[in-house]
Amino acid sequence: MPKSARRAAAVAVLAVAVCGALAACEGQPVAAPAAGPIVTAIGDATSVAPPPAEREPVVQPAPVEVAITFPQTGSGQWMFTPGSDEVAGTRGRLLRYRIALETDIDGVGPVDFARQIRGILGDPRGWTAGGQWRLQQVGPEDAADFTIYLATPASRDKLCGGTPDGYTSCRNGSNVVLNVARWANAVPNYGAPIDVYRQYMVTHETGHRLGQGHELCPGPGRPAPVMEQQTLGLHGCVPNPWPFPDGDREYAGPPGEYNDPIPAGAS
Repeated sequence: MPKSARRAAAVAVLAVAVCGALAACEGQPVAAPAAGPIVTAIGDATSVAPPPAEREPVVQPAPVEVAITFPQTGSGQWMFTPGSDEVAGTRGRLLRYRIALETDIDGVGPVDFARQIRGILGDPRGWTAGGQWRLQQVGPEDAADFTIYLATPASRDKLCGGTPDGYTSCRNGSNVVLNVARWANAVPNYGAPIDVYRQYMVTHETGHRLGQGHELCPGPGRPAPVMEQQTLGLHGCVPNPWPFPDGDREYAGPPGEYNDPIPAGAS
């Protein structure tokens, strides 16, 4: 979405400091975010348009793939999307999450991005399949247990803390941080379509927020556990973005992680 259109789509700007959202601790519900300035995207995620009047059918053109562009260092300003009435899962503890996109990112529509996140977290092969969790997206003014950020590489480093790498995504306390460079470009030699990689990165980082640690490949040719660090290497496994790939039994590997380097000069 061009910056001008994104600004035109905004309904509120709240000028507050960035540090409040970054200080949220794991396990504590987070009040309305103090990360800003905050721009709330217009439109209700659960609204239903009225049926159109009868007329001749209109042939819609095929959707055009829009390139995703972003600076290496963003502004640190966030567009939060509206909440949804949808609740993923039928039993277990309810966790509420917000969705925020850095305003410097073009080519990612906030409403469509939020729909993709809800689809991934609500997939019957995802974390809600085990009956331990239910997940619901809420709006920027609602209390939430974590926030999913789509961030530029430099903002990823600030949100993640620790050693900056500008390459991976992460979870840090109540921040689930998706690096837009990975959302746009995935990783070399992943061996699956980009949609599969996006499913993996959302499910993996959210898994950390749910208390999951890293896992190893259980054997050559087998699906990679979703908690394997697939961004850095598959180690003989094949891509897999789901903790419950068959929908009824959790799939996992041995606990642990590989000492894989961050690709030099990568973005």
